[in-house]
Amino acid sequence: MTKFSNASDIPKEMMYFTYDQWKQFISVETNLQSKVMFEILYYYGLRKGELRGLTWRNVDLVNKTLFVKKQITDRGGSVKEFQFSTPKTKSSIRTLPLNKVLLSYLKMLKNEVSKEYGFNDDYFVIGDAFPVASNTITSRKNRNCKLAGVPQIRIHDFRHSCASLLVNNGANITVVAKYLGHTKIEETLNTYTHLFNSTLNEVVELIDKLE
Repeated sequence: MTKFSNASDIPKEMMYFTYDQWKQFISVETNLQSKVMFEILYYYGLRKGELRGLTWRNVDLVNKTLFVKKQITDRGGSVKEFQFSTPKTKSSIRTLPLNKVLLSYLKMLKNEVSKEYGFNDDYFVIGDAFPVASNTITSRKNRNCKLAGVPQIRIHDFRHSCASLLVNNGANITVVAKYLGHTKIEETLNTYTHLFNSTLNEVVELIDKLE
């Protein structure tokens, strides 16, 4: 996996988990719904509002896909006063294939929550009849970071962690842009220039070895 040559390669306003740090982080999570929540944030790079807006209607366990089509915004700070809105851009509306681990967790979670009285497909994947509160996500993240002994990154930094994971494992710029729901490839390049610069350096090193 690509590693940054020094700390100056990483923009100060951007933090991320390395894959090893992520494994430490998720290893301390014991709650199934919270585990699903962080798996979605890390492996799919959803924005917090997109995560909170996911209902079971957006999860296709048969075709193994996750459909991002809306996000949640709160009014007055109460989850009971939430409202749906369209994602940031048209490109943010996207269908993503589920990986094996998350698919398994989602099946277990749906089996668990479907036993609750009144459950239906409009229930939130992370939450119940109401979406999970923003501060609940942050509190759980803080708890896990402390227990795992990893840096306290922000919730949005899971999105940066996802980008880092994709780039460092060979995903091309077009795939990364589509996966994260960016409108233009330029947006992805401008945001993650440091990641692609590291990849370019590796290419040059490969060429040098041929000399």
